[in-house]
Amino acid sequence: MTELQAGRTGEALSVARVEAGSQRSRYLDILIALAAFGVLASLPLFFGSKALLDFVIRCSAFGLFATSLNLLVGYTGMISFGHGMFFGLGAYGFGLIMQRTGVPVPIAFVATLVITAVIATVIGAICVRLKEIYFAFVTLAFQMLIHSTILSWASLTGGDQGLRGGIPRPVFLGIDLSNHVHLYVTSCALLVIGLLLMRQIAQSPFGYTLRMIRDNANRASFIGIDVWRAKLTIFVLAALFASTGGIVMALFVSGAYPEFAYWTISGEGIFINMLGGVTTFLGPMAGTVLLLILNDTVTRLTEYYGIVLGIVILFFAIGLRKGLMDFVVEWYVQRRDSAEERS
Repeated sequence: MTELQAGRTGEALSVARVEAGSQRSRYLDILIALAAFGVLASLPLFFGSKALLDFVIRCSAFGLFATSLNLLVGYTGMISFGHGMFFGLGAYGFGLIMQRTGVPVPIAFVATLVITAVIATVIGAICVRLKEIYFAFVTLAFQMLIHSTILSWASLTGGDQGLRGGIPRPVFLGIDLSNHVHLYVTSCALLVIGLLLMRQIAQSPFGYTLRMIRDNANRASFIGIDVWRAKLTIFVLAALFASTGGIVMALFVSGAYPEFAYWTISGEGIFINMLGGVTTFLGPMAGTVLLLILNDTVTRLTEYYGIVLGIVILFFAIGLRKGLMDFVVEWYVQRRDSAEERS
């Protein structure tokens, strides 16, 4: 065997090992997802509290939204102040389709995602050409445009009163979303499937391309990566997952309201990522749980909700200087390294 042949054989073996490792990681992710769904789906069997089920449904909606935002912020370096528009589009699109057409729920779900993808493609084609602060504020401008459209087109959207009359929920495949337990299990399934898909995106070669663009877009362009296309692709994918979160919320409240598309929703998404951390995949999910617990607790204890949240932001921004999951992972790595050095 020549030296060249030996080198090629070594490269082939190296590629095969990487692919095998990626395959094992994918199977592990699927097993974890199935286990997580099993735990969540079994909660109604052990806990009869409707408040707990409601809390998990809200976590599903905002967890999908916040994690999709982290695909832009944490993995691509695109800080969007208008990502909440897709959460609102999901809620309004699904609600209007169900109210006006009465089609089966799965068809309305897919149609909503198609509409979101089209709108996200148009908006993204404009926004992803911009850099840093310009991207952030143009996305915010588009969100305010959509919010204003919702308010002014009262004959379609209900204006500032939102969609009234409830959302029809015809039974499909034996699933009755008017049943609270069925809605809960469906929300958990959408959350787990959404997180699993986003995890695969983040760990795929495309995900590492996004990291390269985040770290140095010019260098990525020099080696032949179509930066604009990659940014547009992740912008649309993130919009689809955010829209799914909006659909879950619309089903939960049986309607849609202008607040779902207001700029404060995007602010909550940024805040959630700050709380949970942007360098770990489950950071936004941890931030979602923290924020909803804070919301539910603080609003019961005091009317000074804004002051308390401000103090929490200062604690994470100045005290920890990172999100909760970022801090935990860094602490674990340091402790493991210290143990290895001692041994």
